[in-house]
Amino acid sequence: MTRNRFRVCQIFVTAGLFLAVLTAFPVSVSLGDDQRPWLFASLQNRLIADGFGGDTIHRIYSSPEVSFYGKVISSYFMHREGKLNYGQFTAAENIRNARAYMESHQKDLSRAEGLFGVDKTVITAIMLVETRLGTYLGNNNILNILSTMASLKDPSNRDLLWQEQLTDRDISREEYDAKALRKADWAYRELKAFLSYSDRHGKDPVTLKGSYAGAMGIAQFMPSNILLLGKDGDGDHVIDLFTHPDAIFSIANYLKHYGWRPGMDRENAYKVIYHYNHSEPYVNTVLDISELLKG
Repeated sequence: MTRNRFRVCQIFVTAGLFLAVLTAFPVSVSLGDDQRPWLFASLQNRLIADGFGGDTIHRIYSSPEVSFYGKVISSYFMHREGKLNYGQFTAAENIRNARAYMESHQKDLSRAEGLFGVDKTVITAIMLVETRLGTYLGNNNILNILSTMASLKDPSNRDLLWQEQLTDRDISREEYDAKALRKADWAYRELKAFLSYSDRHGKDPVTLKGSYAGAMGIAQFMPSNILLLGKDGDGDHVIDLFTHPDAIFSIANYLKHYGWRPGMDRENAYKVIYHYNHSEPYVNTVLDISELLKG
């Protein structure tokens, strides 16, 4: 899952590569423009080889909104969890907002608690930390995020990102390559899940926005988790985590899936919530908020 603290071009190419690009894509493109369609060519071939319709993939990636998100992705290689200020979420104003949220969404929270056994204060606490109760959902194009990261499987794309965006580096090239390859495989799986989810639930993959890691909705689920654990909370037969009932039910189902039981002590609750975000400060903050909401 992942998180809404998420933020956000000199390209170095040889003359031969530049000429090859112009030959393959006879369009006017400045070197600083992120809309460089050839960067996703091999990625599109992989998706088609894995069973996605060629016409659909080409239509999606020909959209003017599709671009190489090098600047945004570069922050993924510099992110340090310990620098996030979790203390802000236990401030009095945020706790008041969370209590107001629980009152406004009492029906859905109570239904979820009854069906899944997950304390409504924990559900609310997660949404407060993830998206400030749905008021900050992230503004990054999810298709671009996942496509750019998945495309780092291509050595030329890895080198392009290194040369363009990681000029002020606190990571070695060896560390960067190793992490990029791991994350490219992960992002490709998430991209396939994202495209499958979009098709299944009638969403336009080009327009969906979320975090800089590709998480989306009020609950900030990654696409693979939406397919596996997303729930329809409002009965419209569509899983849409940008709606509060679906987000509430999906969080509850997620925690139940990983072992949540009513009346759990803090130690066991910690272990379950850790599956949502592998961060000690995150989990402790969620549990602290839950206790404050009960008080």
